[in-house]
Amino acid sequence: MHIRFDQADLRFGDRVALQPLTLSLVEPRIGVIGLNGSGKTSFARLIAGLAKPSSGTVTLDGLDTVADEKAARARTGFIFQNPGHQIILPVIREDIALGPKARGLTAQEVDRLVDEVLARFGISDLAARRPHELSGGELQLAALAAVCINRPDVVIFDEPTNQLDLRNRARVKAAIEGLAEQAVVISHDLDLVADFSRVLVFHEGALVFDGKAREAIAHYREIAEC
Repeated sequence: MHIRFDQADLRFGDRVALQPLTLSLVEPRIGVIGLNGSGKTSFARLIAGLAKPSSGTVTLDGLDTVADEKAARARTGFIFQNPGHQIILPVIREDIALGPKARGLTAQEVDRLVDEVLARFGISDLAARRPHELSGGELQLAALAAVCINRPDVVIFDEPTNQLDLRNRARVKAAIEGLAEQAVVISHDLDLVADFSRVLVFHEGALVFDGKAREAIAHYREIAEC
């Protein structure tokens, strides 16, 4: 997936959430780090089409997230910071099946796809469970399965390891590392992005560093210590 920002910004009245930004992203794993309120989530929401640029454009393989909104949105998946908020049906299997059902697939095709994606993320044992019965890591994986069954080209994660214990963090980290899809990961968990192809650092609504993970993390630490 080729994600391109062309002088794209995001404003809410007089408040600038993201300053004009021009860049291209093609790497398989892209980390996004910065202090709270630095513009990370605004950047991610623009990619996913959950926010529209106030000026400029954001394109996904040439599809404009505004002019080609439906087609562009179909290319992305978004995992929210609290994935329990996006699991809307009372049983995990039913929730994961929503996407293929909406595409008009037969019951047999839906069952096959659900079984495949459950197995892919090692959560077949969660199929009959209810969201409130799952741990934070299990909820992350269930939400990821519900997104990936729709075959996006890029999956965007908002703090995927936030408040997870070591075991669940390891499961989520392994799932992200194993994705065939491109991943854009917002995180305060610097170890999570330490091996990524590219890491972006945001500060006060601006992209202030763009490069290799080690240098990006060092730059972020300098900001955080000021």
